Amino acid sequence: MIGWIAACLTTASFIPQAVQVIKTKCTQGISLPMYIMFVSGVCLWLVHGIQVQDTPLIMANVVTLIFASIVLFYKIKYK
Repeated sequence: MIGWIAACLTTASFIPQAVQVIKTKCTQGISLPMYIMFVSGVCLWLVHGIQVQDTPLIMANVVTLIFASIVLFYKIKYK
């Protein structure tokens, strides 16, 4: 249960940032190296979650990867 709660909270924390970037297309205050490293780390956590068959870890990282990738895409596109 703690895993599910942690997954929901950490994943949901990226939604406001992604929505704001999509609406405003402003990424000036976002660090490109940080988001590249973060998206890479999330990918690795996803692979790990799949390897150990941890559903909360898999679900959280799939959703986080989507939202973080959106922010990264906009950061690169509107640099």
